[in-house]
Amino acid sequence: MEQETRTLPEKEPSVLDLYKSVTKDWASFFNFVRSVWDARRREEINQALAYEAQQTVAAHAVEPVRVETFPWRVLLAMGLALTAQALVEPPQRFSMVSVTVYLAAFGLAFWSYRSHEWHLPALPAIWRAADPLTIRLVPLGLAVFLAWAAFINFKDGLFTGLNVSLWLLSIVLLLVSFWVPAPRPAAPQEETPAETPGKTWSFSGVEITFKDFSKIQRTLIWSMLVLAAFGLGIFFRLYQLDQIPNEPFSDHADKILDVYELSQGQTWVFFERNTGREAIQMYWTLLVLNLFGTGFSFYSLKLGTALLGILTLPFVYQIGKEFGNERVALYALILFGVASWPNIISRIGLRFPLYPLFVAPTLLYLIRGLRTQNRNDFLLAGLFLGLGLHGYSPFRIMPFMVAAAFFIYFLHAGSKENRQQAIFWFLLVALVSFFVFLPLMRYWLSNPEMFGYRAFSRVSSIETPLPGPAWQIFLSNLYKGLLMFNWYNGEIWVNSVTGRPALDVITAALFLMGIVFLLTRYIRQRDWRDLALLISIPALIMPSVLSLAFPAENPAMNRAGGASVTATVIAAVALDGLASSFRSGKNRKIIAAGIAAALLAGATIANYDIVFRQFKTNYSQGSWNTSEIGRVISDFEEKYGQTDTVWIVPYPYWVDTRLPGVWAGIPDRDFALFPENLAQSLSYPAPKMFIYWNADPETERLLRELYPNGNVSRYTSAFEGKDFFIYLVEQ
Repeated sequence: MEQETRTLPEKEPSVLDLYKSVTKDWASFFNFVRSVWDARRREEINQALAYEAQQTVAAHAVEPVRVETFPWRVLLAMGLALTAQALVEPPQRFSMVSVTVYLAAFGLAFWSYRSHEWHLPALPAIWRAADPLTIRLVPLGLAVFLAWAAFINFKDGLFTGLNVSLWLLSIVLLLVSFWVPAPRPAAPQEETPAETPGKTWSFSGVEITFKDFSKIQRTLIWSMLVLAAFGLGIFFRLYQLDQIPNEPFSDHADKILDVYELSQGQTWVFFERNTGREAIQMYWTLLVLNLFGTGFSFYSLKLGTALLGILTLPFVYQIGKEFGNERVALYALILFGVASWPNIISRIGLRFPLYPLFVAPTLLYLIRGLRTQNRNDFLLAGLFLGLGLHGYSPFRIMPFMVAAAFFIYFLHAGSKENRQQAIFWFLLVALVSFFVFLPLMRYWLSNPEMFGYRAFSRVSSIETPLPGPAWQIFLSNLYKGLLMFNWYNGEIWVNSVTGRPALDVITAALFLMGIVFLLTRYIRQRDWRDLALLISIPALIMPSVLSLAFPAENPAMNRAGGASVTATVIAAVALDGLASSFRSGKNRKIIAAGIAAALLAGATIANYDIVFRQFKTNYSQGSWNTSEIGRVISDFEEKYGQTDTVWIVPYPYWVDTRLPGVWAGIPDRDFALFPENLAQSLSYPAPKMFIYWNADPETERLLRELYPNGNVSRYTSAFEGKDFFIYLVEQ
């Protein structure tokens, strides 16, 4: 029998022993430093491997199980939803019948859900990776110092070479101080079961199997589909941009004058004209007009904002992936690309598209950061959150949306560690956005009344008394705001086709079905992403809802524009669930693709009609023909070599007398000469020209008294009811 041998455990070295061994000589010290460095590198490798393992799980997320039988409930539910939405399309609107049919559609949809026919696509898997909570103190300290120096140098409310350099460098150092160097690994290749060896081709010594060729083919086809979808969105933003919309209004005159003054060196952080505007559009327009040579014109404003609308498209595609898969991303890209709502507000030439432009990346990196627990995404979310605050004032609701998303995540966090990390990430987003917002913060502290006037004039009684109790107006506005997607989009003709739903029939029906399924799935699965997507709808329309002093301005498509992003994503999620119900069973993929293609084509045709026929006609009827007056001024200049003796006599609710000068290439002059001041024109030598409204006989009487030898002619406008008179004095 063998005797068991036991060894006593070795004594664990103390801290003193470690200190003696490290400080014994220089070689021992350098070996210790190297071992610490190697341990850090091993930790980074282990972290990357952990990410890779979790990405593998994400790549193999399981789709809901579906039945093999024909999904007739799905077709019937969708058919009823489309019928219900069509019943409220103007001019004939049957609201009660539509509600009844919608309720039947919801009942069938829930039945199809319980029968495993119609399910939303699986959400991407959540990664589990601990944030090391590390900070590089040296660059952080430098960032804080430079930010403080920039803050002091922004005291005059101007961007200068010095304060911009300090500001940008502080942001870069802040990002460096928190950036996590661990790489994000690429998704692993998918494996197909029980594949048989196939044919092999050789190209320049590289062998390609049939399996590889099929993957390349699928990748190329998918890339072509995505590029085509992007191209479609670009087409909808740029097609007939010179004609739709055809005429500017007063806000455009303010913007063009701001851009002109900017070109003269007035580099404001906040432009105070017309109750104040954030700066991004002015600098962006100046860049666009210099790049494309379009001058200080209405077209420069439109081209600039249309390009901003195009820049939103990639982020919408990526958001689709975060709430589904590549199919959802493609559907969202198409639906958002053709949608009349973001298209129209991108064409107007005002700051409107800056709201969805910055909502999309902020939400993308926020949701992706919370899902993957990657700190770098929160840095990017904070960056876009801060930039958005320089864009369009309704974006000021976005910090509250970010806080709500973190709160929802915090409530659903499964561990104390996750909640602690969430607090750290929230503070990180807030810190980065604060650094980016810093120039406006400095202006805000110096000019609080001007910075907040426009927002407070809508939400409080500083401009006009509230027409009723604030809480009642709020609830009424919220109700109307939530109905804008499927019922009534408001009365503002300059940025919408009034009196109709904000969404087309197909997208609106998919949107409501998506809401029903998101609620159902959240009740069953309690995934924080479903709730965050649902909450985004009331949150992002809040700038419109909070128009308590002017409730007639709600709903407003421009102030609720951020919701166009998440509304189309919800519709895309529902569409993928609908099409996927036909993917199980023999030879049904073609049916699924056909249904998706038919619905997307229908949405494209409907939105084309809304923008390029309905909106074009309605806007042309509502806008004033300042381009024709500008053409008359240009003809006078061409004939007489000057425009100093050209005036426009103002009339209530007629043209903005600054806009004809924009068309004539004189963006910094107001041509107004009021009737009581007409005698002042006597001091100017002839020739002279006076332009006045056709319903203003008093002006003609005064001109005949002042200039009895003058000639009057009527300019026949291309638009009915918009003729004007020209009084020419040649001697």
